[in-house]
Amino acid sequence: MTLGEKVESYARIGLRVFILLAVAFLSAITAIRFAIQGREVEVPKLVSLKAGDAQTLLDSRRLGMKIADRVYSELPADYVVRQSPPAGSRVKVQQRAHVVLSLGPQKVSVPALVGETVRSARIELLRAGLQVGEISSVYLPDHALDEIVLQNPPPLATNTGSPRVNLLVSLGERPAEYVMPDLAGLPLAEAQRRIGAAGLHLAKISFAVSPEQPKGVVFQVPPRGARVVAGTNVELQVVE
Repeated sequence: MTLGEKVESYARIGLRVFILLAVAFLSAITAIRFAIQGREVEVPKLVSLKAGDAQTLLDSRRLGMKIADRVYSELPADYVVRQSPPAGSRVKVQQRAHVVLSLGPQKVSVPALVGETVRSARIELLRAGLQVGEISSVYLPDHALDEIVLQNPPPLATNTGSPRVNLLVSLGERPAEYVMPDLAGLPLAEAQRRIGAAGLHLAKISFAVSPEQPKGVVFQVPPRGARVVAGTNVELQVVE
């Protein structure tokens, strides 16, 4: 065997050894990762701990923390009021515990918002250290559009447990409903006339060429017979 052949042989052996070592190393890393991810730990008690201390305790067990909400309570601000999963539960490492933090005792009363607009309510609540919660809407002919007709908690309430105030807002008078006319087969000009007469809005027209179909409207949105209100957008496809 020549010197060149010996060098080539040693190089091949070295390459094989390197590949085997690399595969073994990657396999070990993968096994360790699976072992860590599959390992379970006990969720510690976080309630009554300050948020920073709760985070440190969770970090020591390879768990994360997510702030789910903030509420008023007798605990000082930034202390954990509730937690999920509860203390003592077993979870896999790297999972997150959801916590609710305290805003401290409630020091303000809920302002009266009935009769105000949503925009005005947001400003008043912000000044009081509160915020708008869920907004529900309903058609009420005796109330103006965007007028607040009900609030929860009620005015002057204290110890509500949450900084959010839910609102019921008027949509005003329910608009009159009509039946969408059938425009199929009509020339474009006639279709436009009927759309305007019905108080609807022609928003889009697309044209097509089809020798197999007669000229006129071949497709419409909304479809004929649908319930529509004044100002509804209408789309047409027309064969020229």
